[in-house]
Amino acid sequence: MDNNAIIEKIIALKEEKDAIILAHNYQEGVVQDVADLIGDSLELSRAADSLDGSVIVFCGVDFMAETAAILSPQKIVLLPAHDAGCPMAEMVTAEEIRSARTRFPDAAVVAYVNTTAEVKAECDICCTSANAVKVVNSLPEDQVLFVPDRNLARYVARFTKKQVIPWEGYCIVHDLITVEDVALAKQRYPGAEVIVHPECRPEVIDDADYVYSTSGMIRHVCEGKKPAYIIGTEIGILYRMQKECPGKSCYPLSNRAVCSNMKKTKLSLVLQSLENLAPRVTVPGDIASRARNAIERMLAVT
Repeated sequence: MDNNAIIEKIIALKEEKDAIILAHNYQEGVVQDVADLIGDSLELSRAADSLDGSVIVFCGVDFMAETAAILSPQKIVLLPAHDAGCPMAEMVTAEEIRSARTRFPDAAVVAYVNTTAEVKAECDICCTSANAVKVVNSLPEDQVLFVPDRNLARYVARFTKKQVIPWEGYCIVHDLITVEDVALAKQRYPGAEVIVHPECRPEVIDDADYVYSTSGMIRHVCEGKKPAYIIGTEIGILYRMQKECPGKSCYPLSNRAVCSNMKKTKLSLVLQSLENLAPRVTVPGDIASRARNAIERMLAVT
């Protein structure tokens, strides 16, 4: 079956199953095209709770589908690529958080949304790359343990008087971007603005013109005055930029910035997921309840 035929079936099944399709900015273009909403983690977290539809098809990775299931327990949440995980989310466990609390008893524990439900359940509040600074500054505690992304933690530390203690996790895609990549890109595309994600290394951030979440990048490019932009994040975002920011030239900061897990979601899997209402993502009630508190506390801040 070709893509056009698959898309027709997906559209029909969305109506039949009362389903909405959410896709992260890093998904393949053809998957973005069938989505009802494309966005970053914060936008998709809000949408999972607010959009109508009894079925959510989440085109992303497992922690995102878990977040949707936590916020919308009355809905069926599907993850078409059942094995699409996040290596960074696996760099911290609930047991490690419990142990860390004994070492830092006065610290608030902030969990990046790129964590498992079990980790969120052990933390005080969640954040995304878009709202991390605002979340940390909203806390009454003077000390913050930030998990799991050390690079995002160090970025947040630039904008707060609080002591931010970084966990030693990282995004395997953003962490591989180097200052040499920035220098080469500037040489290749003179005059282009460099925009990077806050999951990048501190020295890469220092060499960039702007730092934004993925959706912040898109807004900046679409509204910007410059004709050309060098984009320092996973290359899937370039598809959406090319569609939504006409007349702007956007180039990848590194062609190695590819998340293989994000690319596991194929159109055929979206179709199968709608046909079978599987694979379904659920979170045990006790974990979901505690994780929901951390997520809702974040949403109240932003």
